[in-house]
Amino acid sequence: MAIADIVIKNGTIVTSEITYQADVAIQGERIVAIGENLSGAREIDATGKLVTPGAIDVHVHLEMPIGDFVSADSFFTGTQAAAIGGTTAIVDFVETQADETMLTALTARRQKATQAVIDYGFHMTICPTDIGKLDQLPAVYQAGCTSFKLYMAYGLRLDDGQLLQALEAVRNVGGMPVVHAENWEVITSMIQRNLSAGRIEPRWHPRSRPDIMEGEAAGRVIDIATLVGTPLYIFHVSCAEVVARIAKARQDGLPIYGETCPQYLFLTDTAYDETGVQGALPVCSPPLRTPTDQAYLWEALGQNNLQVVSTDHCPFTRAEKATGLQDYSRIPGGVPSIEMRFPALYTFGVKSGHFSVNRWVDICCTTPARLFGFHRKGHIAVGYDADVVIFDPDREVTLSTDTLHEDVDWTPYDGLVMTGWPLMTFSRGEMIVEEGRFVGQPGRGWFVQRRLG
Repeated sequence: MAIADIVIKNGTIVTSEITYQADVAIQGERIVAIGENLSGAREIDATGKLVTPGAIDVHVHLEMPIGDFVSADSFFTGTQAAAIGGTTAIVDFVETQADETMLTALTARRQKATQAVIDYGFHMTICPTDIGKLDQLPAVYQAGCTSFKLYMAYGLRLDDGQLLQALEAVRNVGGMPVVHAENWEVITSMIQRNLSAGRIEPRWHPRSRPDIMEGEAAGRVIDIATLVGTPLYIFHVSCAEVVARIAKARQDGLPIYGETCPQYLFLTDTAYDETGVQGALPVCSPPLRTPTDQAYLWEALGQNNLQVVSTDHCPFTRAEKATGLQDYSRIPGGVPSIEMRFPALYTFGVKSGHFSVNRWVDICCTTPARLFGFHRKGHIAVGYDADVVIFDPDREVTLSTDTLHEDVDWTPYDGLVMTGWPLMTFSRGEMIVEEGRFVGQPGRGWFVQRRLG
C-alpha cells in the first residue's frame, strides 16, 4: 500500500548539517516520512542526485518601479525563473506613498504578486515619510510582514536620527531590520564632481561609491543598532571593508548578519570598462569591486563572516540601461541573477572548494529561512513544507539568454558554465519544474505570513 503521494527514492539528502542517503515521502504539501524502502503512488528515482531544500532568495525586486522604469521581470516571469533555478520562496519589497498606510501598501503589493508561482513574502520599506507612521509597525508585523528595509542612500535615505527611530520601532515589534548601507552624501558629491568634469562613462560608477565609504556606512548603522539593541541584516555586501565590520561585530557577540550576491562573486569592476551599453549593463549599487574583494567574499562565506547569498535581482533591458550613457548616475541599477544563484554557488562554491555541500544549503536555504521567519521551509525534515529540489550534480548548463528564463535581453553571466543544475523542483508537494522545464501554473504561489523567533 502506498503511504504517500510521492516518494523521492535513493537520493542523497543534503541539509545544512548532514548528508545521507534516504527516501523522502511527500503527502499533500508536507514531508511526512524520511527513511528506507518507502513507497508512494508516484516514485521518483533520484539515484546519483542530491535532494536539497528549496532555496530561498530574501532580496528580489519584481515589477519594481525605479524612476521612469519598472524592473523587467514580473512576479510570474521572475518566480518561474527562480523555480527553474531551484528557488521556492522569495522576499520582495513594499514601499508606501506619503499619504498611504503601510497595510494599504502591503495589500496593493500582494495584489501585484497574484501571478507568482512560488511562495513569497515582503520587506516593508521605512522611508522618511514613514517616520510619522512607525506606530503602524505592530499591525504590519501581525500581517506577516516581519522585516523592514532601511535605506542609507537615494531619496529613500534615512538620516542617522531617523535610523535611530526606525531601528527602535522595529526592535519594539521584534522585527528584523535590513539595510542598504552606503554614504549618500559622499556619493552625491563625487557624482557631481565627476559629471562637472565630463566624466560620464559607466567606469566612473564604482569610483563614485568607494569601498571605504560602504564600510563606513555599515559600521555606522551597526553602531546605531548596537545602541538600540536590535539584530541587523546588511544587504548586498560588496567589499572587504564591510565584511570586516560584520565579522568584528559578530566576534563581539552581536546579532549582525550580512549577505552578498552573485554579481559580486562572479563579476568585477573591469566590466564597467566595456564600451557603449556593455559597460552600462552591470551597473548596480553597491558597484562591482576588485578581484581582491571578490576573493575576500568567497572566503567570508566559507568562514561564516557572511551568512547568506541572495540576488538583489532587479533587471532592466539593454535599451533602458542605454538611457544613462550620457550620465552614468542615471543608468537604472540592477542585474538579473534569480535563476543562476543556487546552481552557481554549487559549481563555484562547493566544487571549487570554498565551502562544503552543507554550507551551500545553509547559505542558500536554511539560514535565510531561519532569519526571515519561513518556519516550515529551508530544511528537509518531517513536518516541513515539501519544498524540495532534486539536483543533478553533473548536469552542464552554459548560461545565456537562450538557457535562462528571466524576461530580459541580456545576462551578465553569458558563457558561464554550470556543472550541477536542478532537475526537478517541488513547491509544497507539487512538482513545478520537471527535467528543467517549468510545468506549474501562474498564481499558485502563496503569501507567507512570517514570524520571527
